[in-house]
Amino acid sequence: MFLSRRDALKGAAALAALSATGGSALAQAKFFRIGTGGTGGTYYPIGGIIANAISGDKLNASAVASNGSVANVNAIVGGASESGFSQADVAAWAYTGTGIYEGKPKVAELRAIANLYPETVHIVVKKGLGVKSPADIKGKRFSVDEPGSGSLVNARAILAAYGVTDRDYKPEFIKPGPAIEKMKDGSLDGFFFTGGYPFGALTELGATQGFELVAVDGPQAAELKKKFTFFADDIIPDNAYKGTKGVKSLAVGAQWVTTAKIDADTVYEVTKGLWSDKARAALDSGHAKGKAIVKANALAGLGIPLHPGAERFYKEAGLLKG
Repeated sequence: MFLSRRDALKGAAALAALSATGGSALAQAKFFRIGTGGTGGTYYPIGGIIANAISGDKLNASAVASNGSVANVNAIVGGASESGFSQADVAAWAYTGTGIYEGKPKVAELRAIANLYPETVHIVVKKGLGVKSPADIKGKRFSVDEPGSGSLVNARAILAAYGVTDRDYKPEFIKPGPAIEKMKDGSLDGFFFTGGYPFGALTELGATQGFELVAVDGPQAAELKKKFTFFADDIIPDNAYKGTKGVKSLAVGAQWVTTAKIDADTVYEVTKGLWSDKARAALDSGHAKGKAIVKANALAGLGIPLHPGAERFYKEAGLLKG
């Protein structure tokens, strides 16, 4: 479309006036990125639902695909993201400089917005493989997820508890989506994934080729819970994936974290938006795990301090004493 010089000057003047007065909602909106995970996982669709629900005149939120928990914490610290989803264990380790952050500077600025939902350890194997325990992974071709993911952290801790080291199997470091494709073509025996069920790509696999789940149970699981207090018992029920028998497993909390550098008013609006009626409706209808994200559990299992903006909201909501 061609604009005359007169129309162009009018447009420029209008934009200048709008900028000077700050009257534009777009100009006033603050950008707020949410680091999520791979596009085939649970973090990404949940992040998209939340971002859409909390965006408005004051806030322009967006869900960003990433390698997962560790990558999200690193992006927050480095200023590449305002917030992100993280497993409870990864967030606590980062804040305290323990676990996988041993010997590294503490991420003292890490702050919580909310606990979201339990993330369950999935050990997925080809049908008929004969893997009944994590100990049986020895000699198999197995993916433990990408570096920077919480799934990789959990996989190594679980395998170690069952006496399996990286030398005992053929490890690959790929996301669940590509791992499923490699299972289909026979070049991979299985993979680890920590996330909310039902996981979309696995639902499709269950409906077509099928697979089996491996339990994380017994004395080894009990020892893991003693050693890592963020682990909790969980169950993937029968037919959570079509034709798949359920198993006992372990879970960690999926949490939404940010940095103390973000101003309190912004985080207050973000937290308020998360627990709004609009977000409630979107979560209930948008993803199977959305129904598990409830305000009553918002403060469960937090291993890092609340952001002051979030704290203000929870006090107003009666979840914290003022």
